[in-house]
Amino acid sequence: MKNRQFSEDQIIKLLQDAKKGEKSVEDLCRDFGCSPASFYAWKKKYGDTTAGEAKRLRQLEKENARLLKIVGQQRLEIDAMKDVIQKKR
Repeated sequence: MKNRQFSEDQIIKLLQDAKKGEKSVEDLCRDFGCSPASFYAWKKKYGDTTAGEAKRLRQLEKENARLLKIVGQQRLEIDAMKDVIQKKR
């Protein structure tokens, strides 16, 4: 099976169409080319966000991952320095 990559704008449009209630979720997913499971996962992730909010969410997730990586590296350095200090005593 082919994995398709959908943009945030496309996903949000799908969620907004579903919110209107004109078509069932199954029909929208069939027209869009995704599974209902993907739809509900996107609904859980994006909820009632707009396109701008989704982009901001993506930026915040990237920033959070970067900061967590920095904190992890600092923690390793602190632990290594503590080991060196304990060996000198």
